[in-house]
Amino acid sequence: MTLEDIKSPFDGSVIGQVPVASLKDVDGYLTRAEVGAKLWRNTPAHVRSAIILKAATIAEENIEELAQIISGETGKSLVEARAEASRCGEIFRLSSFEGSQLYGSTLPLDANKGTGLDKLGFTLRQPVGVVVAISPFNYPGLLVLHKIGPALAVGNAVVLKPARTTPLTAFAIAKYLKEAGLPDGVLQVITGSGSVLGDALVSDPRVRKVSFTGSTVTGTHIASIAGAKKLSLELGSSCPVIVMDDADIEYAADAVALGGYINAGQVCISVQRVIVHEKVMANFLDALKPRVEAIKVGDPKSADTKVGTLISEKEAIRVEKSIATAVGEGATLLTGGARTGAIVMPAIVCGVNPKSAFAQDELFGPAIAVSSTTGITDAISIANDSPYGLGAGVFTKNMDTSIQAARELDAGSIHINWTPLWRADLMPYGGLKSSGIGKEGVRSTVNEMTEEKTIILHGRSWQ
Repeated sequence: MTLEDIKSPFDGSVIGQVPVASLKDVDGYLTRAEVGAKLWRNTPAHVRSAIILKAATIAEENIEELAQIISGETGKSLVEARAEASRCGEIFRLSSFEGSQLYGSTLPLDANKGTGLDKLGFTLRQPVGVVVAISPFNYPGLLVLHKIGPALAVGNAVVLKPARTTPLTAFAIAKYLKEAGLPDGVLQVITGSGSVLGDALVSDPRVRKVSFTGSTVTGTHIASIAGAKKLSLELGSSCPVIVMDDADIEYAADAVALGGYINAGQVCISVQRVIVHEKVMANFLDALKPRVEAIKVGDPKSADTKVGTLISEKEAIRVEKSIATAVGEGATLLTGGARTGAIVMPAIVCGVNPKSAFAQDELFGPAIAVSSTTGITDAISIANDSPYGLGAGVFTKNMDTSIQAARELDAGSIHINWTPLWRADLMPYGGLKSSGIGKEGVRSTVNEMTEEKTIILHGRSWQ
C-alpha cells in the first residue's frame, strides 16, 4: 500500500502518515474479519471484558498523547481535544460492562391457547458477526469508540473506516486495544477513498451490520446498496433551540454561546437555529453578542484558545459563503463571520427566514441563525419545519410549556433548559426523520450490534 500524509488544518504541516487501501484490498480485510469474528464470538464474555477494561486503562494513561493527535488532525483546540480524550477510557469501561450483560428473557408459552407445560421458551442474544463502522472527522475518538466499543464487547469483529482527514486517532485506539490483548483480525482499520472502499464494504454480504455517522446524502446511499443487513445511520441535523419570554435570558445566552460554537460548530448536535420570542429578542441578543465575541479563536495548540479551525480551508470557505448568502437574502450579521484560512470567527446571523437554506441546511460551522416567534406553538412549528430531527432545546420556566415541547418537538433528544449539545455516553442517542435510523449510546449500541434468537424446548406432556 502507498502512504498518505495527514496534515494539520491549521498550518498544513504533516503530522503523520497512513496506508491507503484500494478496492482489491477489501476482500482481504473482510476475510480476516470473518476469521476474527469466529474467534471472538467463541471467546467468553469475561475474557472480552477484561481485554477492553485493560484498553480503558491504557487509554487513560495516554490521554495527553491522544489529545495531541486529536488536536493535530482535526484543528480543534487542545482544551476540547483533552476533554474528548479523557472520555475514551470511560466508553471502553461502559462497553466492557454492557457487552457482558447480554440477558435474554423467558417466554410464558403456556399462555398460548392449546399449549401446556411441556414447552420452555427463552431468548438469546448473539453478536451479528462482521461489523463495518464508518466514522466522521469531528470527534475521531468518541465517535469511533461509540461504534467499536460495544461491537467488540459483544463479540463482533470490526472493520473500521475512519474519516480520511482524521485517521490517526483511530490507529491510536486500535494500538491500545492491541496492547490490551485483542486478537488479530478482530479490529482492522482501513483508510482510503470513502466512495471506493465504503461502497465495497457496506454492500458485501459477509458484513452483517453497518454503523455510519455522516451526511444524510451518504447515509441514504448506504441504505440503497447495503442489502439485507442491520443498519445504524446517524445523519445530518439543523438543531433548533427555543428561547421563550419567561426564560432566564443570561442562562440561555451562556448555553447558546457554548452550544453553537464548540468544535467550530462541527457537531451534529450543535445549535444552528435559535428561535426567540419576539418580546425578549433584544435582551437575548444583547446578552449573547458579548459572550460570542469573547470566544478565543486561533492556534489549536495555544493554552487560551477555545475554538480552533474547521477541518479544512475548503469547509471554512463554504461556511463563509453560506453566511454571505444569508445576509444577501436580508438577514443581518450581528457579529463574526470573518475568515482566515480554515478559521471562521464565531458568527450570529439575525432576522433569518426560518425557511431559508441557512436555517434548513446543515451548516456544520461556527454560526447560528436567529429567528423570532410569537409563542410556544408557533416556535414548535418552526422547529419541526425541517427535514432533520436529531436534537432540540427549550428555555422556559413554565412546566406546561416544557411538557408541550417534550410531546410535540420532533427530535431524538429534547433538552429542557439547555441546548442539544449535551450527551452522556450511556444515554440513547439518535435522530428522527432524515437525521437517521437506530440508536447509539453504549447500551443501545449493544442491542444494535447483536441479534436475538428465540429458543423453544419441546418436551412430552407428562400430564
